[in-house]
Amino acid sequence: MKRYTIIKKILLLCIIIYAANVHAQNPINWTDKQLMQPATLADIIKNNPKDVTIISIGPFSTIPGTINIGMVSEEDKMDKFKAELSSLQKDKKIVIYCGCCPYERCPNVRPAINLLQQMKFNNYYLLDLPNNLRINWMDKGYPTIKL
Repeated sequence: MKRYTIIKKILLLCIIIYAANVHAQNPINWTDKQLMQPATLADIIKNNPKDVTIISIGPFSTIPGTINIGMVSEEDKMDKFKAELSSLQKDKKIVIYCGCCPYERCPNVRPAINLLQQMKFNNYYLLDLPNNLRINWMDKGYPTIKL
């Protein structure tokens, strides 16, 4: 019985340490106000597409008008993202999206937001795709690029 209690305590400690590390490794670096709802972006694409620069920072560029950077977790893609941003005004409305997986596992969103902050952009948004691009955009019938 004593052995079972020790194993149970060790297991609980491991779970606590794991949970703390997952949260510490993936802090949210955007605000709720910086999340753009998919319906809002779909409306912009339909009515005023020139009002926004849409940038894919992940593996997919499914949304019409998207500048495809690729996964910014890769150094060369981050360099490409930085070069693209360098050509834009600091107050330009920018919407970035990845959509590869839920935010807590996404390797691209946080580095992209960090770069936008470092470069002093002040009108950027993260497309709110908390699950992935398929569930939160495509399955809702929002516009996609015809392949």
